[in-house]
Amino acid sequence: MLLPIKWLKDYIDFDIDVKHLADGLSNSGSHVESIIENENGVKNIITGKIEKIEKHPQADKLVICDVNVGDKNLQIVTGAPNVFEGAIVPVAVDGAVIANGTEIKKGELRGVESNGMLCSLEELGFSSSVVPKESKDGIYIFPEEVKLGEDVVKLLNMDSEVLELEITPNRPDCLSIVGMAVETAATFDLKRKAHEIKVNNESDDIKNYLEGIEIETDNCKRYYGRVLKNLEIKPSPLWLQTYLMQAGIRPISNIVDLTNFVMLELGQPLHAFDLDELKNKKILVRQARDGEVTKTLDDEERKLTSGDIVITDSEEILAVAGVMGGLDSEITSKTTTVLLEGANFNKENIRKTSRRLGLRSESSARFEKGISETLAKEAVDRVCELVEELKIAEVVGGNFDAQNSVIEDKSVKLRKEKCNKLIGIELSIEEIAAILNRLEIETEIKGDYLIAKIPSARLDLNIEEDLIEEVARIYGYQNIKPQKLAGTLTVGDKPKFRNVESKLKNILFGLGFSEFMTYSFISPDAYKKSNYEEDEDKIIKILNPLGEDYSVMRTTLVPSMIESLAKNYARGNENVGGFEIGNTFVPTDGELPTENLKLCMGFYDIGDFYYLKESIEKSLWYLGIEKLETLRVKKSFLHPGRSAEIFLDGTSLGVMGEVHPEVLKNYGLKKRAYIAELDFEKIVDSTIDNYLYKEMPKFPTMKRDFAFVMDRDIDSVELENISRKHGKDLLESFKVFDIYEGENIEEGKKSVAFSLIFRAPDRTLEDAEVTEISDKIVADIEKDLDAKLRS
Repeated sequence: MLLPIKWLKDYIDFDIDVKHLADGLSNSGSHVESIIENENGVKNIITGKIEKIEKHPQADKLVICDVNVGDKNLQIVTGAPNVFEGAIVPVAVDGAVIANGTEIKKGELRGVESNGMLCSLEELGFSSSVVPKESKDGIYIFPEEVKLGEDVVKLLNMDSEVLELEITPNRPDCLSIVGMAVETAATFDLKRKAHEIKVNNESDDIKNYLEGIEIETDNCKRYYGRVLKNLEIKPSPLWLQTYLMQAGIRPISNIVDLTNFVMLELGQPLHAFDLDELKNKKILVRQARDGEVTKTLDDEERKLTSGDIVITDSEEILAVAGVMGGLDSEITSKTTTVLLEGANFNKENIRKTSRRLGLRSESSARFEKGISETLAKEAVDRVCELVEELKIAEVVGGNFDAQNSVIEDKSVKLRKEKCNKLIGIELSIEEIAAILNRLEIETEIKGDYLIAKIPSARLDLNIEEDLIEEVARIYGYQNIKPQKLAGTLTVGDKPKFRNVESKLKNILFGLGFSEFMTYSFISPDAYKKSNYEEDEDKIIKILNPLGEDYSVMRTTLVPSMIESLAKNYARGNENVGGFEIGNTFVPTDGELPTENLKLCMGFYDIGDFYYLKESIEKSLWYLGIEKLETLRVKKSFLHPGRSAEIFLDGTSLGVMGEVHPEVLKNYGLKKRAYIAELDFEKIVDSTIDNYLYKEMPKFPTMKRDFAFVMDRDIDSVELENISRKHGKDLLESFKVFDIYEGENIEEGKKSVAFSLIFRAPDRTLEDAEVTEISDKIVADIEKDLDAKLRS
């Protein structure tokens, strides 16, 4: 953004060196990229009036001008095509220097004496992009009467510098002269001149010119319109032209220049429509239709999409909203009645439209960063005020103000303690309030905190930290004393469940299992296919699934594990064992489901039911979990005679067993497969953090093996309970090593063989001592379980 210093001084009285000004603004957050010196070494250029023009006797394309420069008349030969008698022009007299460093001297052109040169704006150092079209191919002609012999450098504000600023995307308020005036006043603790907009001489009624304004899209928050009548189109006054050119805008005509002036002044883009060119006197703001075509001001046809916003007269498109106006409703020299538009559009839509069409203007650059809705009315009324001051048109009474949202005041609480802690300084609450007041943020002090009323233009201030940043930058980062980092050293670590997960994975890897990873989304048919009984109310359906196979959130890992085993079998992989630690999802009364971590293990070809049981016991033993109890259980997806539930201190950890034959058939798995699903979170809660290691035993063990015939329905855990009751601390381990049903065993019975290992920590056990305990165990098993000891 270009910030002319002379224009800035209209809002603040200051006498600050430009380098000091630039440094101050940069330190407070408005980075100054460069200081533009407009004078460019130009000197001795004065105003002159062409009083007489004669043809050059020796050249058809040259004329001889008699120019009055105030104290004398000079004869000057020129080839400029736009000169005429009465025109006031810049004159480079003998000894003058123009922008490229050329010194102008008296001389002859084709035999005729010439005492100077008439200058174009480019020769004075202006960029061709800001030169008015009528002066582009000739000399500059002043738009109004000025004193002859005046220094052109001062008349065109060339003696005043311009700051080139880099404005961050979160500060659209600084893309305006008023916004930078606020920043300058806050930075140097100055007072900004407040201006109250007044329109005093309204006439007629807007309803006689316009039927109304209607908004049909949520991407337009506000559309404010007023009408001007009896407009006389002519060049803008000199002050307005020079302000615009210094700010990088080409002057066009008085009304267009005023809309550009106010856009630069307040930061609100505006547009003027020739009201007489509208076919329908009602403005309709809507989304474009795919394939619609309109011709913009640059005489290019633009193909629109439904993502673009357009301004229409209910029949034809008048403008691509926020980007560029339409050719059919542009302001021309014949325009007499004008509709002034001040609107607020969705910044994302404007950005996308501007990028897609390859059109980036001063307007779109502001819209795409976000603009306060309150500015629409303020900017249009400001144009009306200037129209009255310049007496170029009459302001029609009334307005149309269509709004799609309610403009709400915004307040933020700021605590003194947090402010000082974050910045690293000590300020009183009064000092903090004073800094915010410099930014025109109203404050109300309430003890050790304050309530800040956020100006509507400050869209970037939403939370307490935003205000703290404002305090810090206005206080001055350079004034904050650097401090050493302070704090206590802490040791970072994973959460407990992650540590348990890592340890468990390493154990399972050692036992020959691989880690499986499956989707959290499964097919509803997976429950039926795996014969897993689940209440339908507990299954969470996805609103926008990738497909039917991924349309519900899983409540168990079992179907995914069996599917993984089946796929490995189908691909010819042998000896497959895998595990997965993953989330399952259960609906709750809240918005989000509860996520429960489960451990699922499965394999084929690497063992049987007892290998699965042993793998679980070993894995949990390494986590410090012992004394598991295994009881027979019936689960629809498990073999009815080879399934069990695992308990710890009376709490169920999960189930394990052989996969039901029907389920194997459903998946095309022609080998016995085994699976377990445990509650991982319960495992984590039962895990021991610190291990106590015992010294190696010094005394030998004594082993006894027994085999009993008993009812098939008796669980081996009952044998273990009786054994531990009598063995107490001397019984080191109980292990079932054989279960047999068949020949020589009665129908409905089974043979269970197990071993008992005894050891004393302080002595060598005697045979009689172990025999006594064993006899008691045998007697209780035969009595309580109606079992028979095999010989």
